[in-house]
Amino acid sequence: MLLGQHDHHAGHPIADDVEPQPLLAQAMRLQEALSFSGNALQTADSEKLKALGRGPFSKQTVAQIQAILDPYCLNVVHINPEGRVKVDRGAAKAALVQGGWTAFLVKIHNEAVITAQFEAVSPNALKPYHSPSFEHRVKKEHELTAGQVANRFLDIQIYAGRPLQPNLSGLKLEYAVVQIYSKDAGQREAEIAYHAGQGSQDIGFRNSTHILFDIKPAVRVNFDVKDADGAATMASFVITDGQEHASGKFKGIYPLPSRRVAAFDEYPDFFFQPQIYRQSGEHVTLPAGKYQVTFTRGPEYIPQTKEITVPAGKAAIDVDFKLKRWIQLSRLGWFSADHHIHAAGCSHYDSPTEGVDPKDMFRQVLGEDLNMAANLAWGPSWYHQKTFFTAKDHPLSGKQTIMRNDVEVSGFPSSHAGHIVLLRIKEDDYPGTTTIDQWPSWTAPVLSWAKSQGGVVGYAHSGWGLQPMEGTDKLPNYVTPKMDGIGANEYIVTVTNGLIDFYSAGDTPAPWELNMYYHTLNCGFKTRLSGETDFPCITDARVGQARSYFKPKKAMDYDGYVEALQLGRSYVSDGKSHIMDFTAGGVEAGTGESLLALKSPGTTKVTAKIAAYLPEKQDATGERIAKLPITEMPYWDIERSRVGKSRTVRAELIFNGVPVDTVEVQADGKVNDVSFSAKLEKSGWLAVRIFPSSHSNPVFVKIGDQPVSEKRSAEWCLAALEQCWKMKEPNIRAEERAAAAEAYEKARKVYRQLIAGAGK
Repeated sequence: MLLGQHDHHAGHPIADDVEPQPLLAQAMRLQEALSFSGNALQTADSEKLKALGRGPFSKQTVAQIQAILDPYCLNVVHINPEGRVKVDRGAAKAALVQGGWTAFLVKIHNEAVITAQFEAVSPNALKPYHSPSFEHRVKKEHELTAGQVANRFLDIQIYAGRPLQPNLSGLKLEYAVVQIYSKDAGQREAEIAYHAGQGSQDIGFRNSTHILFDIKPAVRVNFDVKDADGAATMASFVITDGQEHASGKFKGIYPLPSRRVAAFDEYPDFFFQPQIYRQSGEHVTLPAGKYQVTFTRGPEYIPQTKEITVPAGKAAIDVDFKLKRWIQLSRLGWFSADHHIHAAGCSHYDSPTEGVDPKDMFRQVLGEDLNMAANLAWGPSWYHQKTFFTAKDHPLSGKQTIMRNDVEVSGFPSSHAGHIVLLRIKEDDYPGTTTIDQWPSWTAPVLSWAKSQGGVVGYAHSGWGLQPMEGTDKLPNYVTPKMDGIGANEYIVTVTNGLIDFYSAGDTPAPWELNMYYHTLNCGFKTRLSGETDFPCITDARVGQARSYFKPKKAMDYDGYVEALQLGRSYVSDGKSHIMDFTAGGVEAGTGESLLALKSPGTTKVTAKIAAYLPEKQDATGERIAKLPITEMPYWDIERSRVGKSRTVRAELIFNGVPVDTVEVQADGKVNDVSFSAKLEKSGWLAVRIFPSSHSNPVFVKIGDQPVSEKRSAEWCLAALEQCWKMKEPNIRAEERAAAAEAYEKARKVYRQLIAGAGK
């Protein structure tokens, strides 16, 4: 990041009809912005500007400012009184560096004294289409020919970060900063144009210049990536030069996020993530300079930072990275899974033919150390992404990392009632349909069909629509939910007839998710919890940000995973705390029917192996997360569980959703044998949680012949059911409404019977 080199002997027209004070003020802001962005003026020129600020203002001041700044100008722009823009070549040498940004000045004679936004554009730019959304650029990239793509080698933008601004000031003379990035090396010609509002282009294409750039090659940085055990692996890398760059989501990040397009780049790095994923033997190209590289591989690893120096003049260098774990769950018999990731959709890829292939998602899965991933096709990308559905593991899958393409029913007619995840299905087209629009308009028929073919099913992003009508974060609470979203809304109906295997958690506010889950368990239903991210929709940070850890009965394969999910032989976690081998009265969760049968009330011993990891000292990011409302992302994170500023977290034993015992655990990465005591006087369920970081599946308790029956929970469920029908019925097709009404009525009877029988 260097300010463009210049030739001090080149001449520029000198404007003299300008007020010196505002021009100097603008020049000082310009100098500050350049320094802040790592593109400072040469020291002598910077000192000259400061000296002008100490002297009297005159026409000489105006001339001296221009004498200092003009040699740095790539272009000189004239805006005539009619607002037309004409562009001439400036004095700065047209030198760029591959893989990095170079800043130049642009001198602007604004005779029209307009205050429109000043923009730089180029047909050679990677994002040449003027649009506020990056997604528009991605869509257009897919329409380019190979030759057109080859002619796109740069990014160009006007720096508008503080203390500068995107609009012209209205001064007759001012300067702007243009930043140019090149992905190529060698000599490349580019057409550079400038606009200052609608209709500002000059006739005869005089608002642009053709410039031959000399682009110094970047250095190939080869990665040698070793896991904690010495094996070559894939990992996550955030590479930054530590400087603020142009305004945008990511600053100082390499490779430049705004130019990452999986369809055309050597590696499918995603533009919406700061990190890239590389395995041993792969590389990244960087301009010469110093970089901070933060590397890790999912939440079982300790992030590390390494400073590397990329020398000028070398073709390639080798850099080694040794990962460090704080725990390895697979050695303890537990494996990680995310049942809800996407290769397309949401604001990132919203065209049916866009997104990335499963092989690109597999890199993310490897780089976050997920053992199991369900890559789900859904509405906006359905017809393209479903082409990858085979009802088998993806061919890239191995013994320790498995990915399968399955389905999320989202963007379908039933979506208003709740999105549903269909795992291990054999057929992905609903009977008698050829298009999405022909699918059922409520969820029960889809769930029944999926289960009939051996599928394992549940609702996605459960908390959406379950926000209490009156604000509360209490668990459990008895406030009726809004039922106005696409989460586990119709679950309140389908849970009563055995259609649901799992209930998703981890990617929406924990109190919204868990409140309905607790109430239905309190009614005697036995749905299991499963962790998900809904990447890159709810979160685009990384796959497995929330996940399940499961313990297969036999093989670690897809069948073993969904079986463990059905049995509740798993727990939900952000990966930074773990609740293993949870046992109540000798019954381990997920074994048999997870049922602890007692002849009479009494005290029961509960045990678990618990491990957690927090940095010994809370950093700024951790402090920020800890202070966030629980309804803001990240929803599940161990920093919310930290006790004050300590390195301690609280593990709670809950009975029917209410804490009955608590143990504090040091989050130092060690595995702790923890025991609780529960005085059980009625039937119900037990679970252990580190809220909101991890949550076990339940062990169900039955005392004698007494059923599980919490009257207030049954009343809550009935009220939620009525609200759900009120909100969903209008969007159920007329020809399906009678069947839906019948199912809702059957569910009403179930809850009414529970209410009537409670306490008897």
